[in-house]
Amino acid sequence: MKRFAILLCLLMVVSGMTISAEESVLIDFASLTADTETGENEATMVDFSDKAGTSFSDEEKERMKTSLAIDNWDVQLSSSSRTVANQRYSMTREAPVKDTARRYAGETIMGIRVHFPLESYNSYAVVKPPFEIPAYYTPEEPDKFNNFGVLKNVGVIKSISMNVLGKNYPHRIGLILKDQNNMEQTIIMNNLEFDGWKTLTWNNPNYIEEVRNREIQKFPLYPKTAPNFKLIGILVFRDAMHEGGDFVTYVKDVSMTYDLAVLSLESDVNDEEIWGILEQREEARRTAEFERLGNIQVLRYLEAQKMHQEPAEAEE
Repeated sequence: MKRFAILLCLLMVVSGMTISAEESVLIDFASLTADTETGENEATMVDFSDKAGTSFSDEEKERMKTSLAIDNWDVQLSSSSRTVANQRYSMTREAPVKDTARRYAGETIMGIRVHFPLESYNSYAVVKPPFEIPAYYTPEEPDKFNNFGVLKNVGVIKSISMNVLGKNYPHRIGLILKDQNNMEQTIIMNNLEFDGWKTLTWNNPNYIEEVRNREIQKFPLYPKTAPNFKLIGILVFRDAMHEGGDFVTYVKDVSMTYDLAVLSLESDVNDEEIWGILEQREEARRTAEFERLGNIQVLRYLEAQKMHQEPAEAEE
């Protein structure tokens, strides 16, 4: 059987067969609706109370949770456009799709509103999750955010697709991704000058379809951490020639087509069980990511407590 598999692989190389790529959902906003009493998303809930120290009560620590719920995402304008008014009217909202719609009927998607400056100069906004999505979460839930903004074992990206509901704006939309080496990549999908649903697709111009045209290399199989990509934000760019002010669009999901970085090969020895090298590396990254996440969220919680509240809100 093994000899047959080897011969088949050789035949594929010789005959120049094209490579079959994986296709996965990077993020689907229909799965990020608020489904708890506190308005959070249960599947992506993160508790950061252990980063708050001992000066907080148990009741206060119980409220120190956040998630990737749509309403929690931030819209951050470029520094030249970040006035109080522009930032105030830039936000995300849950957007239910009508039951009579041709696509995604009855589902809830992400609505994005950006208030660009009225002056004639280039501007952009980044729609960001409330925290940097962890690629490595906890030993108990290492893959908690898979398909919630993170994809693992990603080799060469072939294409990226985004389902968007346009409103005839000439602005361009794109994505900001980060890989396992903390290198960010900005991908511009297309402009939004259309009405209704459209699948915007970016095709990697450097992707090689045929095996025989690729540069073949060998790499050590262990210890090798599988590469990953995570979503840092959705980018909206307004050209100076175009009208400023309010901009609205809706995003359903983002998908990625890619080659696998590492094949799941059987071995006569369980390397990880003996050495535990990969777990040690991932634990270090999990700790670093969670530490940053917790510190930022605690600071936000403290800032929220300082803010003025109306009497009715204070009583609640």
